[in-house]
Amino acid sequence: MNPQTLKGVLLDESIELTLGELCSACDRHAEWIIELVEEGILEPFGSKTNQWRFPAVSLQRAQTALRLQNDLDINLAGVALALDLLDEIDNLRAQLCRLGVEISA
Repeated sequence: MNPQTLKGVLLDESIELTLGELCSACDRHAEWIIELVEEGILEPFGSKTNQWRFPAVSLQRAQTALRLQNDLDINLAGVALALDLLDEIDNLRAQLCRLGVEISA
């Protein structure tokens, strides 16, 4: 038997994170999060950085961006494209499931 360890974070979709909380969770400086916002990777609520609130899904998106940068050495424009493509794949898979089409990963 091959035991597997699963790692994950369960977040309530109604939770919003501040810039500081998101920085802390990703172990990154605010400048990096600001760059993600400028690139369109993250979309906060609020007009000023000290008022920003990020939906809970931003944490997963930021952590995926971090992995893409670290593991594949992709710049932020490439990260934005990769995340958009991953989102599109997820949407297409969900549509196929609703249609009852069996897919293999």
